[in-house]
Amino acid sequence: MTFLHNLDTHIQANIRAALDEDVGDLDLTAQLIPEHAQARATVITRQRAVLCGTQWFEGCFRALDANCEIRWHLREGDMAEANQILCEIHGQARALLTAERTALNFLQTLSATATLTRRYADAVAGTQTMIMDTRKTLPGLRMAQKYAVSVGGGHNQRVGLFDGILIKENHIMAAGSIHAALQHAFRIAPEGVTIQIEVETLEQLGEALDAGAELILLDNFDLGLMRAAVTLTAGRAQLEASGGIHLGNVRAVAETGVERISIGGLTKDVQAVDLSMRFA
Repeated sequence: MTFLHNLDTHIQANIRAALDEDVGDLDLTAQLIPEHAQARATVITRQRAVLCGTQWFEGCFRALDANCEIRWHLREGDMAEANQILCEIHGQARALLTAERTALNFLQTLSATATLTRRYADAVAGTQTMIMDTRKTLPGLRMAQKYAVSVGGGHNQRVGLFDGILIKENHIMAAGSIHAALQHAFRIAPEGVTIQIEVETLEQLGEALDAGAELILLDNFDLGLMRAAVTLTAGRAQLEASGGIHLGNVRAVAETGVERISIGGLTKDVQAVDLSMRFA
């Protein structure tokens, strides 16, 4: 997506906000260390995980020590094994101590999103179905988490309300009908903006298809209804399944023939990867 072309701007904004939140005017504890002391440290992962967020991690340290040296043992997107060294760091001791928590917060959170996404992507491997993200992201970290989804092998949907149209139940109610909502969307949508409509029944799916919908979200359809929806649609639109999908059933959902599966849990149900930084 286009936002990835401006990723560095978002990274720097994330880092500034996070360091300001944590450090404020001064890291009081770091003052215990001589000002010009140098230090070395290593970062390891306590669990198997996809490495993601190295740019945020490096940026935290270099915001406080421009000459900080970081040597990675893996590349972004690589799978790390439990107890594996991720990187070695050398720089001003105060800077390493001050940036440590913020840097690890980014790395553990984004690696968690990438790791969970990889599990879903692997679960549907061999099908034609894409794993998609949603807007259910941690406040302030939407771009970062969407980036992590892409690193994990998933696909990005709209960034926010400004770059895509998703017509949900309340929009339909307010507009008067599926047909009315879609026709209005077709009139106002800028070029290149996707228009998606959510349906809850096969009858609504038929209405959406008749109104010219090209991207349709099947909200909480069971497997039988999904198969029926694929048959009814017959390639006239892309179908996206959402709601009640987990690692235990995602393969079965993909095998119904839907083209996309969106999973809010990729970004909202984050269980941080267990990382540790130790001075040498």
